[in-house]
Amino acid sequence: MAKGKEPKEQDSGAWVIRDIPRETMHRTKIAAAIERKPMKQFLLDLVEAHLQEMEKKGLLPKGK
Repeated sequence: MAKGKEPKEQDSGAWVIRDIPRETMHRTKIAAAIERKPMKQFLLDLVEAHLQEMEKKGLLPKGK
């Protein structure tokens, strides 16, 4: 572990997603603002909801 860094409870990573249509980015930003959420939280909530739906349908193994 790097000097002076606290261990994180949950391991995390980083994604860089390219070529997102500007209109999609704009609409997503508006939707996040309406829900009063940061973009990161808004997108994480969307992904988690979709993953849970896939798990219910049996298309994806249950997560931790």
